[in-house]
Amino acid sequence: MKAMTAIGTLLGGRYRLDARIGRGGMSTVYRAFDTVLERAVAIKLMHREIATDSDHLERFRREARAVAQLQHPNIVSVIDAGEEEASAHGQLDGVGTPYIVLEYVEGETLKELIRREGPLEVPEALAYAIEVARALGAAHERQIVHRDVKPQNVLIGSEGSAKITDFGIARSLTEEGLTLAGRVLGTTDYVSPEQALGQPVTGQSDLYSLGVVLYEMLTGEIPFRAESSVAVAMRHVREAIPDVQLLRPEASAATAAVVERAVAKDLSQRYPDAASMVADLEEVLAIEAARAGQATGEATSVLRTLPGSARGRLPWRMRHPHRLAAVLALLAVVVATALVVALIHTHRGTGVASNVHAESGLAPVPLGQTAAHDYNPFGTGPENHDRVQNVIDSEPGTVWSTERYYDGTLRKPGGVGTGVYLDAAPGVRARAIEIQTTTPGFAVQLYASNSINLSYPYGNATVLAQRGWRGPIGASGYVHGRERIRFAGVSQRYRYYLLWLTSLPPGSLFAAISELTLFK
Repeated sequence: MKAMTAIGTLLGGRYRLDARIGRGGMSTVYRAFDTVLERAVAIKLMHREIATDSDHLERFRREARAVAQLQHPNIVSVIDAGEEEASAHGQLDGVGTPYIVLEYVEGETLKELIRREGPLEVPEALAYAIEVARALGAAHERQIVHRDVKPQNVLIGSEGSAKITDFGIARSLTEEGLTLAGRVLGTTDYVSPEQALGQPVTGQSDLYSLGVVLYEMLTGEIPFRAESSVAVAMRHVREAIPDVQLLRPEASAATAAVVERAVAKDLSQRYPDAASMVADLEEVLAIEAARAGQATGEATSVLRTLPGSARGRLPWRMRHPHRLAAVLALLAVVVATALVVALIHTHRGTGVASNVHAESGLAPVPLGQTAAHDYNPFGTGPENHDRVQNVIDSEPGTVWSTERYYDGTLRKPGGVGTGVYLDAAPGVRARAIEIQTTTPGFAVQLYASNSINLSYPYGNATVLAQRGWRGPIGASGYVHGRERIRFAGVSQRYRYYLLWLTSLPPGSLFAAISELTLFK
């Protein structure tokens, strides 16, 4: 089946192929339109060149049978299936091209979300893991193992929920498998040790893969890299997955423990079933949400579904959001008045870290709780966006860091550098900035602005000056563990102050900042 000839084709007399949205080893997926029920659907159409292979054909048909048995809100539903005979006009060249009609999910894959956002908020990552684990539990109850759990096979719908799809290599535990002895099916970045070795695969193998997916959601990275897929698979067999907290210090030990148990090499140490993993994930989500004091996105929806034991860990305001809303409504006038007053002053928030001291002629500037912003204009996306407020939280033990740069430089498609800027609205005549870091040795430049252009897409090569930044107003070629840099030539109030990193510490893949303090 060639994509160019397939677009516009009507399958089964009712499904019109409108656009190709994905392609795999066995099939191509199209967005299609059901002309009978007048709704969008997804069509998985088997590749013409392999439709004559009996094993591949049976595997494809088996997917339709397997997923048709599964009815779960976090599994993409099978709507219909069929085989299209050759067209009289030759558009479908070959006999009996099989297809599966699936629920169409408007949104993106979890992999695309991670690539766009970087590491996810911890509660959000746990919420997605819960939804996928619940879906796998439903499949395992029907004796169906997915065998290829990965973020590319998890769809995030427009309403935020996760749905697992692509049971293309799923196998029922009650029937003979179609794979040859020793043959590995699945994506090696997420493959379980037993699957990598061609050993019997059970639901525990899916839970290992989900543990790797959770690791990637929390850290923004897959645990193992190597020169070949086989080498990656062997690392899953031989090496322990790195500790989540090394890359994500703000994740609790409870969260790290769930990942560790899910990816245990020893099956006796791994979660025995999806239900036990779901139970731990629910408890940990409640813990992380309580630690954060709030939840957003899909975490909010999943929190509502937690059992009583897990919900009991949440503070009152999160267990009773409607009552909280009523209380807040009574305070609306007071809050509005406070906001008006706040707008005419530099916004206050977390205060100043206790280890930061004024000096003659310099006083620290308290900033708002959301005053810090990651700034990666020359890169491909946000730079650890979820951690950037750590630089102004008055807690030197929490950090923001750059992504890992394996070439040892901050060179990007549009230029060199990355950074953090502080919003000191409505403005302040700052005279210095103090940097506290756990990775001394990187180089920085400082800039100021009252109006910055954030409309350019990531990767655009427009220089900082043309984006609205004035400077450099200060610099350091080697930032020490604690360094105060005075500004030069700042004769007016500015709202924004940019810390621009131009090099990494010697021999390091990243740079970390624990606190930034402006002085006036």
